[in-house]
Amino acid sequence: MRDWLRVLLLVFSVWLSPALAECVDVRGELTQGAWLRFESSNISAVRFNEQLLPLIDDRLSWVGLGRDSALDNKLRVTFTDGRICEQPIVLRAREYKVSVVEGVPQRTVTPPQEDFERIRREGALVRAAKQQVYECDACIEQLLSATQMPLTGRISGVYGSQRIYNGKPGNPHYGLDIARPTGTPVSAPVMGLVVLAEPDLYYSGGTVIIHHGYGVTSSFLHMSQVSVRVGDMVAQGDKIGEVGATGRATGPHLDWRMNFRDNRVDPNTLFSLVPAP
Repeated sequence: MRDWLRVLLLVFSVWLSPALAECVDVRGELTQGAWLRFESSNISAVRFNEQLLPLIDDRLSWVGLGRDSALDNKLRVTFTDGRICEQPIVLRAREYKVSVVEGVPQRTVTPPQEDFERIRREGALVRAAKQQVYECDACIEQLLSATQMPLTGRISGVYGSQRIYNGKPGNPHYGLDIARPTGTPVSAPVMGLVVLAEPDLYYSGGTVIIHHGYGVTSSFLHMSQVSVRVGDMVAQGDKIGEVGATGRATGPHLDWRMNFRDNRVDPNTLFSLVPAP
């Protein structure tokens, strides 16, 4: 009888303290600026630190981390039977290089006074597009299993690097630059709703923003041609524009960026969410 009670008490203690085991399956690069995917079953809520995360079908959640995210984090998962599990998420600090860019149009480095109103107006337009409330479970399912780039080519700029434009320090670079000749087609890597399509923004030139739902957006910058309109629903692989060198650029390339809510996330880390075959 004593052995039976001991086993029962052990099982009960594990049920009360699920942190002894992993709460959910975690996929992704455990580093700053990364996409992370969380999956289990019978989940009712997921919190990353104090942030309540989206949840699909009581099983799938995710977070996109910023460039300078804290290294020590806590994942708190509540299950539909009332159990609560806490799991540490410890990130690796990233080292960001300094990127010196010469030859960009000087007016995009030190804008003249008469351009300030245009810059302010376009910035508000971009923010409003990204902040739209939109839900698309199928888009997110595809996003969290993404394997397709918007185009292939030489990587000419990476996420997080500190930029110096024509000798003047600027903001960090928040995208993945892919160099290809002007006119090379750019495709949607994941399905979603077009929430911005502008042929000539001050800094980013020809720009398309696709909303994938739940605060997740992709931005495609410096294009020579925009092939979609606001309100279009694009499928994975649909053409959305063509490579160019518009806005603040020195040569033809695509600058691909992603956001999760207010966090600017490295798009290249999406491909770490899919397990290797």
